[in-house]
Amino acid sequence: MSDFRQPGPPVWRRLDSVTPQTVQPAEHADAREDVRYEAVRSRDARFDGAFFFAVETTGIYCRPSCPAVTPKRRNVRFFATAAAAQGSGFRACRRCRPDAVPGSADWNVRADVVGRAMRLIGDGVVDREGVAGLAGRLGYSARQVQRQLTAEVGAGPVALARAQRAHTARVLLQTTVLPVTEIAFASGFASVRQFNDTIRAVYAATPSELRAAAPARDRAARRTATPSAGVPLRLAHRGPYQAGPVFDLLQREAVTGVEEVSGETGRRLYRRTLRLPYGTGIVAVQERPGRAGTGSGGWLEARLHLTDLRDLTTSVQRLRRLFDLDADPYAVDERLGADPRLAPLVAARPGLRSPGTADPAELAVRALVGRTEAERLVQRYGKALDAPCGTLTHLFPEPDVLAGAASHGTPGALAAALADGAVRLDPGADRDDAERALLAVPGLDARTVAVVRTRALGDPDVAPPGAAVPDTWRPWRSYALNHLRAAGEWENDR
Repeated sequence: MSDFRQPGPPVWRRLDSVTPQTVQPAEHADAREDVRYEAVRSRDARFDGAFFFAVETTGIYCRPSCPAVTPKRRNVRFFATAAAAQGSGFRACRRCRPDAVPGSADWNVRADVVGRAMRLIGDGVVDREGVAGLAGRLGYSARQVQRQLTAEVGAGPVALARAQRAHTARVLLQTTVLPVTEIAFASGFASVRQFNDTIRAVYAATPSELRAAAPARDRAARRTATPSAGVPLRLAHRGPYQAGPVFDLLQREAVTGVEEVSGETGRRLYRRTLRLPYGTGIVAVQERPGRAGTGSGGWLEARLHLTDLRDLTTSVQRLRRLFDLDADPYAVDERLGADPRLAPLVAARPGLRSPGTADPAELAVRALVGRTEAERLVQRYGKALDAPCGTLTHLFPEPDVLAGAASHGTPGALAAALADGAVRLDPGADRDDAERALLAVPGLDARTVAVVRTRALGDPDVAPPGAAVPDTWRPWRSYALNHLRAAGEWENDR
Protein backbone atom coordinates (compact mmCIF):
# COMPACT_ATOMS: atom_id res chain seq x y z
CA MET A 1 0.00 0.00 0.00
CA SER A 2 1.10 3.56 -0.68
CA ASP A 3 1.65 6.04 2.12
CA PHE A 4 -1.61 7.98 2.21
CA ARG A 5 0.00 10.76 4.22
CA GLN A 6 1.93 11.83 1.13
CA PRO A 7 0.42 13.52 -1.94
CA GLY A 8 -1.06 10.82 -4.11
CA PRO A 9 -3.60 10.04 -6.79
CA PRO A 10 -7.05 11.62 -6.61
CA VAL A 11 -9.77 10.11 -4.47
CA TRP A 12 -11.56 8.08 -7.13
CA ARG A 13 -8.29 7.06 -8.86
CA ARG A 14 -6.94 5.68 -5.60
CA LEU A 15 -10.17 3.87 -4.78
CA ASP A 16 -10.55 2.47 -8.28
CA SER A 17 -6.91 1.60 -8.90
CA VAL A 18 -7.78 -2.09 -8.77
CA THR A 19 -10.05 -2.81 -11.74
CA PRO A 20 -12.36 -5.69 -12.69
CA GLN A 21 -10.02 -6.44 -15.58
CA THR A 22 -7.25 -7.46 -13.20
CA VAL A 23 -9.21 -9.34 -10.53
CA GLN A 24 -12.49 -11.11 -10.07
CA PRO A 25 -15.47 -9.03 -8.83
CA ALA A 26 -15.25 -10.31 -5.24
CA GLU A 27 -11.52 -9.67 -5.21
CA HIS A 28 -12.08 -6.20 -6.66
CA ALA A 29 -14.46 -5.33 -3.82
CA ASP A 30 -12.04 -6.67 -1.22
CA ALA A 31 -9.11 -4.76 -2.72
CA ARG A 32 -11.16 -1.57 -2.87
CA GLU A 33 -12.07 -1.91 0.80
CA ASP A 34 -8.45 -2.60 1.68
CA VAL A 35 -7.54 0.74 0.09
CA ARG A 36 -10.28 2.43 2.08
CA TYR A 37 -9.12 0.83 5.30
CA GLU A 38 -5.58 2.03 4.64
CA ALA A 39 -6.95 5.56 4.30
CA VAL A 40 -8.73 5.14 7.64
CA ARG A 41 -5.61 3.71 9.28
CA SER A 42 -3.57 6.74 8.19
CA ARG A 43 -6.42 9.18 9.02
CA ASP A 44 -6.27 10.72 5.56
CA ALA A 45 -8.49 13.81 5.47
CA ARG A 46 -8.44 13.80 1.68
CA PHE A 47 -10.99 10.97 1.77
CA ASP A 48 -13.44 12.86 4.00
CA GLY A 49 -16.76 12.92 2.18
CA ALA A 50 -15.62 10.40 -0.44
CA PHE A 51 -16.76 7.56 1.83
CA PHE A 52 -17.64 6.83 5.45
CA PHE A 53 -16.72 3.91 7.68
CA ALA A 54 -18.68 2.35 10.53
CA VAL A 55 -17.54 0.19 13.42
CA GLU A 56 -19.82 -2.74 14.18
CA THR A 57 -18.63 -3.15 17.77
CA THR A 58 -19.51 0.45 18.72
CA GLY A 59 -22.41 1.20 16.36
CA ILE A 60 -20.76 4.46 15.29
CA TYR A 61 -19.82 5.77 11.85
CA CYS A 62 -17.00 8.23 11.16
CA ARG A 63 -15.13 10.18 8.54
CA PRO A 64 -11.82 8.60 7.39
CA SER A 65 -9.74 11.18 9.27
CA CYS A 66 -11.36 10.48 12.65
CA PRO A 67 -8.67 10.80 15.35
CA ALA A 68 -10.05 7.92 17.41
CA VAL A 69 -8.16 4.64 17.74
CA THR A 70 -8.27 2.75 14.43
CA PRO A 71 -10.71 -0.16 14.66
CA LYS A 72 -9.80 -3.67 13.59
CA ARG A 73 -10.38 -4.36 9.93
CA ARG A 74 -12.89 -7.15 10.58
CA ASN A 75 -15.14 -4.74 12.50
CA VAL A 76 -15.29 -2.06 9.80
CA ARG A 77 -17.95 -1.48 7.15
CA PHE A 78 -17.81 1.16 4.41
CA PHE A 79 -20.58 3.38 3.06
CA ALA A 80 -20.83 5.84 0.18
CA THR A 81 -22.92 8.33 2.16
CA ALA A 82 -23.75 9.25 5.73
CA ALA A 83 -27.37 8.41 4.97
CA ALA A 84 -26.41 4.85 4.05
CA ALA A 85 -24.57 4.44 7.35
CA GLN A 86 -27.52 5.85 9.27
CA GLY A 87 -29.88 3.57 7.38
CA SER A 88 -27.85 0.58 8.58
CA GLY A 89 -28.34 1.65 12.19
CA PHE A 90 -25.05 3.46 12.87
CA ARG A 91 -24.83 6.72 14.83
CA ALA A 92 -22.68 9.71 13.94
CA CYS A 93 -19.38 10.02 15.81
CA ARG A 94 -19.45 12.98 18.19
CA ARG A 95 -15.70 13.41 17.92
CA CYS A 96 -15.16 13.73 14.16
CA ARG A 97 -18.68 14.90 13.20
CA PRO A 98 -18.87 13.00 9.90
CA ASP A 99 -21.93 14.98 8.80
CA ALA A 100 -19.79 18.14 8.53
CA VAL A 101 -17.39 16.94 5.82
CA PRO A 102 -17.23 18.48 2.34
CA GLY A 103 -19.64 16.93 -0.12
CA SER A 104 -18.42 14.25 -2.48
CA ALA A 105 -16.84 15.83 -5.54
CA ASP A 106 -18.34 13.04 -7.60
CA TRP A 107 -21.87 14.43 -7.41
CA ASN A 108 -20.85 17.80 -8.86
CA VAL A 109 -18.77 16.27 -11.66
CA ARG A 110 -21.24 13.65 -12.78
CA ALA A 111 -23.84 14.58 -15.38
CA ASP A 112 -25.94 11.39 -15.04
CA VAL A 113 -29.21 11.04 -13.17
CA VAL A 114 -27.56 10.10 -9.87
CA GLY A 115 -25.32 13.16 -9.91
CA ARG A 116 -28.25 15.39 -10.84
CA ALA A 117 -30.42 13.83 -8.14
CA MET A 118 -27.78 14.35 -5.47
CA ARG A 119 -27.44 18.02 -6.40
CA LEU A 120 -31.20 18.52 -6.26
CA ILE A 121 -31.49 16.76 -2.89
CA GLY A 122 -28.69 18.99 -1.61
CA ASP A 123 -30.69 22.02 -2.74
CA GLY A 124 -33.64 20.84 -0.62
CA VAL A 125 -35.98 19.71 -3.40
CA VAL A 126 -37.16 16.59 -1.54
CA ASP A 127 -38.07 18.65 1.53
CA ARG A 128 -40.02 21.13 -0.60
CA GLU A 129 -41.53 18.95 -3.32
CA GLY A 130 -41.21 15.37 -2.11
CA VAL A 131 -39.79 12.41 -4.01
CA ALA A 132 -42.39 12.90 -6.75
CA GLY A 133 -41.11 16.44 -7.31
CA LEU A 134 -37.52 15.20 -7.47
CA ALA A 135 -38.42 12.49 -9.96
CA GLY A 136 -40.41 14.93 -12.09
CA ARG A 137 -37.46 17.30 -12.34
CA LEU A 138 -35.24 14.43 -13.43
CA GLY A 139 -37.72 13.01 -15.94
CA TYR A 140 -37.83 9.59 -14.27
CA SER A 141 -40.37 7.74 -12.18
CA ALA A 142 -40.01 7.85 -8.39
CA ARG A 143 -39.29 4.11 -8.41
CA GLN A 144 -36.47 4.52 -10.93
CA VAL A 145 -34.87 7.31 -8.90
CA GLN A 146 -35.15 5.25 -5.71
CA ARG A 147 -33.57 2.23 -7.38
CA GLN A 148 -30.65 4.11 -8.93
CA LEU A 149 -29.80 6.06 -5.80
CA THR A 150 -29.99 3.01 -3.58
CA ALA A 151 -27.76 1.02 -5.93
CA GLU A 152 -25.12 3.76 -6.22
CA VAL A 153 -25.05 5.53 -2.85
CA GLY A 154 -26.73 3.04 -0.54
CA ALA A 155 -29.73 5.22 0.32
CA GLY A 156 -32.87 6.51 -1.32
CA PRO A 157 -33.96 10.15 -1.63
CA VAL A 158 -35.96 10.15 1.62
CA ALA A 159 -33.00 8.82 3.63
CA LEU A 160 -30.60 11.27 1.99
CA ALA A 161 -32.91 14.19 2.76
CA ARG A 162 -33.35 12.95 6.33
CA ALA A 163 -29.59 12.89 6.87
CA GLN A 164 -29.38 16.43 5.52
CA ARG A 165 -32.15 17.61 7.85
CA ALA A 166 -30.35 16.06 10.81
CA HIS A 167 -27.16 17.93 9.93
CA THR A 168 -29.04 21.22 9.61
CA ALA A 169 -30.67 20.60 12.98
CA ARG A 170 -27.31 19.93 14.64
CA VAL A 171 -25.88 23.17 13.27
CA LEU A 172 -28.83 25.19 14.57
CA LEU A 173 -28.83 23.46 17.94
CA GLN A 174 -25.14 24.06 18.52
CA THR A 175 -24.70 27.56 17.05
CA THR A 176 -27.95 29.41 17.78
CA VAL A 177 -30.18 30.18 20.75
CA LEU A 178 -33.36 29.26 18.90
CA PRO A 179 -35.91 27.16 20.79
CA VAL A 180 -35.86 23.47 19.96
CA THR A 181 -39.37 23.60 18.50
CA GLU A 182 -38.38 26.32 16.02
CA ILE A 183 -35.29 24.37 15.05
CA ALA A 184 -37.36 21.27 14.33
CA PHE A 185 -39.47 23.00 11.68
CA ALA A 186 -36.61 25.17 10.39
CA SER A 187 -34.65 21.98 9.67
CA GLY A 188 -37.46 20.64 7.50
CA PHE A 189 -39.04 18.11 9.88
CA ALA A 190 -42.79 17.62 9.66
CA SER A 191 -43.23 17.34 13.43
CA VAL A 192 -41.34 17.73 16.68
CA ARG A 193 -41.71 14.01 17.31
CA GLN A 194 -40.09 13.17 13.97
CA PHE A 195 -37.33 15.64 14.81
CA ASN A 196 -36.68 14.10 18.23
CA ASP A 197 -36.70 10.55 16.88
CA THR A 198 -34.25 11.43 14.09
CA ILE A 199 -31.83 13.24 16.40
CA ARG A 200 -31.80 10.26 18.77
CA ALA A 201 -31.28 7.81 15.91
CA VAL A 202 -28.50 9.79 14.19
CA TYR A 203 -26.63 11.21 17.18
CA ALA A 204 -27.68 8.91 20.07
CA ALA A 205 -28.68 11.99 22.05
CA THR A 206 -31.70 14.17 22.70
CA PRO A 207 -31.72 17.64 21.11
CA SER A 208 -30.89 19.19 24.49
CA GLU A 209 -27.98 16.80 25.01
CA LEU A 210 -26.71 17.51 21.51
CA ARG A 211 -26.85 21.25 22.16
CA ALA A 212 -24.94 20.80 25.42
CA ALA A 213 -22.28 18.73 23.65
CA ALA A 214 -21.40 21.51 21.20
CA PRO A 215 -17.68 22.17 20.63
CA ALA A 216 -16.20 24.97 22.73
CA ARG A 217 -16.11 27.46 19.84
CA ASP A 218 -19.83 26.89 19.16
CA ARG A 219 -20.74 27.25 22.84
CA ALA A 220 -18.80 30.51 23.03
CA ALA A 221 -20.52 31.86 19.94
CA ARG A 222 -23.91 30.82 21.27
CA ARG A 223 -23.38 32.66 24.58
CA THR A 224 -23.10 35.96 22.73
CA ALA A 225 -25.65 35.15 20.03
CA THR A 226 -28.94 36.96 19.56
CA PRO A 227 -31.85 35.98 17.31
CA SER A 228 -30.76 38.70 14.85
CA ALA A 229 -27.10 37.64 14.78
CA GLY A 230 -27.56 35.11 12.00
CA VAL A 231 -26.23 31.58 11.77
CA PRO A 232 -22.42 31.22 11.93
CA LEU A 233 -20.99 28.43 9.81
CA ARG A 234 -17.70 26.90 8.77
CA LEU A 235 -17.92 25.87 5.12
CA ALA A 236 -15.49 22.96 4.91
CA HIS A 237 -13.34 22.13 1.88
CA ARG A 238 -10.87 19.36 1.16
CA GLY A 239 -7.29 19.98 0.19
CA PRO A 240 -5.66 23.33 -0.52
CA TYR A 241 -7.93 26.24 -1.40
CA GLN A 242 -6.82 29.32 -3.30
CA ALA A 243 -9.22 31.85 -1.83
CA GLY A 244 -7.49 34.89 -3.36
CA PRO A 245 -8.41 34.27 -7.02
CA VAL A 246 -12.02 33.44 -6.06
CA PHE A 247 -12.42 36.69 -4.12
CA ASP A 248 -10.64 38.59 -6.91
CA LEU A 249 -13.26 37.33 -9.35
CA LEU A 250 -16.15 38.16 -7.04
CA GLN A 251 -14.75 41.64 -6.49
CA ARG A 252 -14.44 42.31 -10.22
CA GLU A 253 -17.96 41.08 -10.90
CA ALA A 254 -19.79 42.53 -7.85
CA VAL A 255 -23.09 44.15 -8.83
CA THR A 256 -23.90 47.15 -6.65
CA GLY A 257 -26.98 46.66 -4.51
CA VAL A 258 -26.78 42.86 -4.68
CA GLU A 259 -23.12 42.20 -3.78
CA GLU A 260 -20.14 43.82 -2.14
CA VAL A 261 -16.54 42.86 -1.35
CA SER A 262 -14.83 44.83 1.40
CA GLY A 263 -11.56 44.69 3.32
CA GLU A 264 -7.93 44.14 2.45
CA THR A 265 -6.66 41.32 0.25
CA GLY A 266 -6.31 38.18 2.31
CA ARG A 267 -9.05 39.23 4.73
CA ARG A 268 -11.82 40.33 2.39
CA LEU A 269 -15.49 39.88 3.20
CA TYR A 270 -17.93 38.93 0.45
CA ARG A 271 -21.60 39.74 1.08
CA ARG A 272 -24.64 39.30 -1.10
CA THR A 273 -28.41 39.00 -1.12
CA LEU A 274 -30.17 35.76 -1.98
CA ARG A 275 -33.64 34.90 -3.21
CA LEU A 276 -34.55 31.57 -1.61
CA PRO A 277 -37.52 29.19 -1.75
CA TYR A 278 -39.13 30.41 1.48
CA GLY A 279 -37.77 33.92 1.82
CA THR A 280 -34.66 36.02 1.34
CA GLY A 281 -31.20 36.03 2.83
CA ILE A 282 -28.01 37.99 3.26
CA VAL A 283 -24.85 35.91 3.40
CA ALA A 284 -21.31 36.87 4.29
CA VAL A 285 -18.20 34.77 3.59
CA GLN A 286 -14.74 35.64 4.91
CA GLU A 287 -11.55 35.15 2.93
CA ARG A 288 -9.12 33.18 5.08
CA PRO A 289 -5.45 34.09 5.01
CA GLY A 290 -2.61 31.63 5.40
CA ARG A 291 -3.81 28.09 6.07
CA ALA A 292 -6.83 28.38 3.73
CA GLY A 293 -4.44 28.00 0.80
CA THR A 294 -2.45 25.07 2.13
CA GLY A 295 -2.82 21.81 3.96
CA SER A 296 -5.15 18.85 3.62
CA GLY A 297 -8.33 20.84 4.22
CA GLY A 298 -9.89 23.81 5.93
CA TRP A 299 -12.92 26.03 5.82
CA LEU A 300 -14.32 29.45 5.02
CA GLU A 301 -16.13 31.33 7.78
CA ALA A 302 -19.67 32.35 6.87
CA ARG A 303 -22.70 33.92 8.47
CA LEU A 304 -26.27 33.69 7.16
CA HIS A 305 -29.13 36.05 7.92
CA LEU A 306 -32.34 34.43 6.70
CA THR A 307 -35.94 35.61 6.85
CA ASP A 308 -36.97 31.93 7.04
CA LEU A 309 -34.63 29.37 8.58
CA ARG A 310 -36.07 26.63 6.39
CA ASP A 311 -33.78 28.08 3.72
CA LEU A 312 -30.61 27.25 5.65
CA THR A 313 -29.76 24.02 3.81
CA THR A 314 -30.48 25.53 0.40
CA SER A 315 -28.43 28.66 1.05
CA VAL A 316 -25.46 26.62 2.31
CA GLN A 317 -25.49 24.43 -0.80
CA ARG A 318 -25.63 27.49 -3.04
CA LEU A 319 -22.64 29.00 -1.27
CA ARG A 320 -20.76 25.74 -1.64
CA ARG A 321 -21.39 25.80 -5.40
CA LEU A 322 -20.42 29.46 -5.64
CA PHE A 323 -17.07 28.86 -3.93
CA ASP A 324 -16.57 25.35 -5.44
CA LEU A 325 -16.02 23.89 -1.99
CA ASP A 326 -16.84 20.26 -2.84
CA ALA A 327 -14.13 19.91 -5.50
CA ASP A 328 -11.33 17.36 -5.20
CA PRO A 329 -8.20 19.45 -5.84
CA TYR A 330 -6.01 16.35 -5.77
CA ALA A 331 -7.74 14.95 -8.83
CA VAL A 332 -7.59 18.27 -10.68
CA ASP A 333 -3.99 19.09 -9.82
CA GLU A 334 -2.68 15.64 -10.63
CA ARG A 335 -4.13 15.67 -14.16
CA LEU A 336 -3.29 19.29 -14.99
CA GLY A 337 0.08 19.17 -13.26
CA ALA A 338 1.20 16.48 -15.69
CA ASP A 339 0.94 18.95 -18.58
CA PRO A 340 4.22 20.82 -19.29
CA ARG A 341 2.42 24.13 -19.91
CA LEU A 342 0.26 23.92 -16.80
CA ALA A 343 2.70 22.26 -14.38
CA PRO A 344 4.32 25.49 -13.11
CA LEU A 345 0.92 27.17 -12.82
CA VAL A 346 -0.51 24.30 -10.77
CA ALA A 347 2.58 24.31 -8.56
CA ALA A 348 2.14 28.03 -7.97
CA ARG A 349 -1.59 27.79 -7.18
CA PRO A 350 -2.46 24.34 -5.82
CA GLY A 351 -6.15 23.94 -5.18
CA LEU A 352 -7.29 26.64 -7.62
CA ARG A 353 -11.06 26.44 -7.91
CA SER A 354 -13.66 26.97 -10.63
CA PRO A 355 -16.24 29.27 -8.99
CA GLY A 356 -19.90 28.72 -9.72
CA THR A 357 -22.86 30.87 -8.74
CA ALA A 358 -25.41 31.25 -5.98
CA ASP A 359 -28.18 31.92 -8.52
CA PRO A 360 -27.95 30.25 -11.95
CA ALA A 361 -30.62 32.39 -13.63
CA GLU A 362 -28.98 35.56 -12.37
CA LEU A 363 -25.59 34.37 -13.63
CA ALA A 364 -27.01 33.70 -17.10
CA VAL A 365 -28.46 37.20 -17.37
CA ARG A 366 -25.26 38.80 -16.09
CA ALA A 367 -23.14 36.78 -18.50
CA LEU A 368 -25.24 38.16 -21.34
CA VAL A 369 -25.51 41.84 -20.38
CA GLY A 370 -22.34 42.52 -18.39
CA ARG A 371 -21.84 44.24 -15.04
CA THR A 372 -22.89 47.79 -15.91
CA GLU A 373 -26.19 46.76 -17.47
CA ALA A 374 -26.79 44.29 -14.62
CA GLU A 375 -26.53 47.15 -12.12
CA ARG A 376 -29.07 49.15 -14.13
CA LEU A 377 -31.43 46.17 -14.13
CA VAL A 378 -31.11 45.83 -10.37
CA GLN A 379 -31.98 49.46 -9.75
CA ARG A 380 -34.89 49.46 -12.18
CA TYR A 381 -36.39 45.99 -11.75
CA GLY A 382 -34.84 44.45 -8.64
CA LYS A 383 -36.96 43.94 -5.55
CA ALA A 384 -35.90 46.18 -2.67
CA LEU A 385 -35.12 44.46 0.62
CA ASP A 386 -37.52 45.15 3.46
CA ALA A 387 -34.49 46.02 5.59
CA PRO A 388 -31.42 47.11 3.59
CA CYS A 389 -28.07 46.09 5.08
CA GLY A 390 -25.39 48.62 4.27
CA THR A 391 -24.89 48.72 0.51
CA LEU A 392 -27.03 45.59 0.04
CA THR A 393 -30.41 46.94 -0.95
CA HIS A 394 -31.97 44.70 -3.60
CA LEU A 395 -32.50 41.19 -4.89
CA PHE A 396 -31.51 40.58 -8.48
CA PRO A 397 -34.67 40.79 -10.64
CA GLU A 398 -36.47 37.54 -11.31
CA PRO A 399 -36.66 36.19 -14.87
CA ASP A 400 -40.43 36.71 -15.12
CA VAL A 401 -40.01 40.39 -14.17
CA LEU A 402 -37.32 40.89 -16.80
CA ALA A 403 -39.34 38.94 -19.36
CA GLY A 404 -42.16 41.44 -19.00
CA ALA A 405 -39.92 44.49 -19.21
CA ALA A 406 -39.95 46.35 -22.52
CA SER A 407 -36.89 48.51 -21.85
CA HIS A 408 -34.19 48.62 -24.49
CA GLY A 409 -31.31 46.34 -23.60
CA THR A 410 -33.32 44.14 -21.27
CA PRO A 411 -32.48 40.47 -21.94
CA GLY A 412 -36.12 39.68 -22.64
CA ALA A 413 -35.70 36.53 -24.71
CA LEU A 414 -33.37 34.86 -22.21
CA ALA A 415 -35.51 35.93 -19.26
CA ALA A 416 -38.63 34.56 -20.96
CA ALA A 417 -36.91 31.22 -21.64
CA LEU A 418 -35.82 31.01 -18.00
CA ALA A 419 -39.25 32.02 -16.73
CA ASP A 420 -41.24 29.51 -18.78
CA GLY A 421 -38.83 26.62 -18.27
CA ALA A 422 -37.57 26.43 -21.86
CA VAL A 423 -34.09 26.87 -20.32
CA ARG A 424 -33.45 25.01 -17.05
CA LEU A 425 -30.37 25.85 -15.00
CA ASP A 426 -31.30 24.34 -11.63
CA PRO A 427 -28.92 21.87 -9.92
CA GLY A 428 -30.65 18.92 -11.59
CA ALA A 429 -30.61 20.30 -15.13
CA ASP A 430 -29.13 18.18 -17.90
CA ARG A 431 -26.09 20.17 -19.05
CA ASP A 432 -26.30 19.17 -22.71
CA ASP A 433 -30.02 19.91 -22.88
CA ALA A 434 -29.47 23.27 -21.19
CA GLU A 435 -26.71 24.20 -23.65
CA ARG A 436 -28.89 23.38 -26.65
CA ALA A 437 -31.75 25.42 -25.19
CA LEU A 438 -29.46 28.38 -24.50
CA LEU A 439 -28.04 28.35 -28.02
CA ALA A 440 -31.61 28.59 -29.33
CA VAL A 441 -32.22 31.86 -27.43
CA PRO A 442 -31.77 34.98 -29.61
CA GLY A 443 -28.82 37.07 -28.52
CA LEU A 444 -26.77 34.29 -26.91
CA ASP A 445 -23.59 33.23 -28.65
CA ALA A 446 -21.55 30.11 -28.01
CA ARG A 447 -18.97 32.00 -25.92
CA THR A 448 -21.62 33.29 -23.51
CA VAL A 449 -23.22 29.85 -23.32
CA ALA A 450 -19.83 28.36 -22.40
CA VAL A 451 -19.64 30.79 -19.46
CA VAL A 452 -23.13 29.82 -18.34
CA ARG A 453 -22.34 26.12 -18.62
CA THR A 454 -19.19 26.56 -16.53
CA ARG A 455 -20.55 28.85 -13.84
CA ALA A 456 -24.31 28.23 -13.64
CA LEU A 457 -24.25 24.49 -14.34
CA GLY A 458 -20.95 23.76 -12.58
CA ASP A 459 -19.44 21.87 -15.52
CA PRO A 460 -15.74 21.22 -14.76
CA ASP A 461 -14.86 20.49 -18.38
CA VAL A 462 -15.77 23.48 -20.56
CA ALA A 463 -13.59 25.21 -23.14
CA PRO A 464 -14.71 28.34 -25.04
CA PRO A 465 -15.49 27.79 -28.73
CA GLY A 466 -12.43 27.94 -30.93
CA ALA A 467 -10.02 27.58 -28.01
CA ALA A 468 -6.97 25.45 -28.71
CA VAL A 469 -7.35 23.33 -25.58
CA PRO A 470 -5.77 19.85 -25.58
CA ASP A 471 -7.81 16.77 -24.73
CA THR A 472 -5.22 15.87 -22.10
CA TRP A 473 -6.78 18.57 -19.92
CA ARG A 474 -10.07 16.66 -19.78
CA PRO A 475 -12.12 16.36 -17.63
CA TRP A 476 -10.85 19.57 -15.98
CA ARG A 477 -10.67 22.11 -18.80
CA SER A 478 -12.61 24.70 -16.79
CA TYR A 479 -9.92 24.54 -14.11
CA ALA A 480 -7.13 24.63 -16.69
CA LEU A 481 -8.44 27.88 -18.15
CA ASN A 482 -8.70 29.36 -14.65
CA HIS A 483 -5.00 28.61 -14.18
CA LEU A 484 -4.21 30.39 -17.45
CA ARG A 485 -6.35 33.37 -16.49
CA ALA A 486 -4.76 33.61 -13.05
CA ALA A 487 -1.33 33.66 -14.71
CA GLY A 488 -2.41 36.29 -17.25
CA GLU A 489 -2.07 33.85 -20.14
CA TRP A 490 -5.76 33.81 -21.12
CA GLU A 491 -8.08 36.75 -21.61
CA ASN A 492 -11.26 36.93 -19.55
CA ASP A 493 -14.29 35.64 -21.39
CA ARG A 494 -16.80 37.76 -19.47
